[in-house]
Amino acid sequence: MSGITLSRVCKSYGNGIEVIRNVDLEIAQGEFCVFVGPSGCGKSTLLRMIAGLEEISSGELRIGGQVMNHVASAQRGVAMVFQSYALFPHMTVRQNLGFGLSLAKVDKAVINEKVAAAAKVLQLEHLLDRHPKALSGGQRQRVAIGRAIVREPGVFLFDEPLSNLDAALRVQTRFEIAKIHRDFGRASTVYVTHDQVEAMTLADRILLLNAGEAVKREGSVAQCGAPLELYHRPRNLFVAGFIGSPRMNFLPAKLLSARPGSARVQLASGEQLDAAVEAQNLAPGAPLTIGIRPEDALIGSQTQSLVREVQWQERLGETTYLYLRTADETDPFVVKAPGNLHASAGQRVAVAVPFESLHVFDAQGHALERCVQDSDLPVPQAA
Repeated sequence: MSGITLSRVCKSYGNGIEVIRNVDLEIAQGEFCVFVGPSGCGKSTLLRMIAGLEEISSGELRIGGQVMNHVASAQRGVAMVFQSYALFPHMTVRQNLGFGLSLAKVDKAVINEKVAAAAKVLQLEHLLDRHPKALSGGQRQRVAIGRAIVREPGVFLFDEPLSNLDAALRVQTRFEIAKIHRDFGRASTVYVTHDQVEAMTLADRILLLNAGEAVKREGSVAQCGAPLELYHRPRNLFVAGFIGSPRMNFLPAKLLSARPGSARVQLASGEQLDAAVEAQNLAPGAPLTIGIRPEDALIGSQTQSLVREVQWQERLGETTYLYLRTADETDPFVVKAPGNLHASAGQRVAVAVPFESLHVFDAQGHALERCVQDSDLPVPQAA
């Protein structure tokens, strides 16, 4: 068994700084869980506590049902892949791959067998006699991953392993990591990244961490769930703004009226919209924030539309992003449009905002319940 359980886990330092607060999380055997969040939120610190490289200030960590708080890192049955590769420059690829097994005094024939198997999976067979300086960044990262594989751990830990690679190599190595997890399906995987594309494409579940004052108020966990759960049903403004690229558009508004499954709101511009949310517990006039994702807004006038002026357009070939603004809005309203669309600066366009695609947040930033079935939610376009 290689499941991971964190119960009320906290991490603080002597100067009173609390980095991690009240993390409750259960990662099932074979699950791929991604930690994501803004810089300084403690995602790498949380990973290092699981690895045994950081002490847990309070709370309990279990791996495979065993309490691990005071168990040495080498005895936890975990293997960690670092951002910086951490390869031994004087050793060949073959020696780097087998180093951990050599330390454990595993029979040499077994080491050779495991090294050969890992090299085949990662397409490193022709590189086994090279030194790290003769490898590309992607090849070095594959060696670091291979060194973890040969140990056949119960838990794989990845700390931003792709951040040093160029865009093409990130895609390729991301695919390899997903394949490795599938091939070693009994091992749990915890993966830290700042890149939400990696999080959305790799994870069975995402743990999104708070940062700053939100940690003191609400604890470290902003939301935990399947990638599309965080995308379609964000718990609050922070989650809604973090998940999705470009980020969700936010518009200040107030509640006009509410009935079961529907609310009518008025924007600062005076425009009125209907949203499929429960708002009957709020009084008319209550301040709200309306959220609409760029990919859910449509150019053209439909049942309910907003009129905005084009400030700028970003033409990317298949897609064009329009940046729109009205006089009473400080941030541009971004719309994802077809690549063949052309709009001139200063042109006024109608933007349809479907009733079922609107998100609504109260004055405290908490999401109002959306009255939309999961099967009715729009499918996000591939990144």
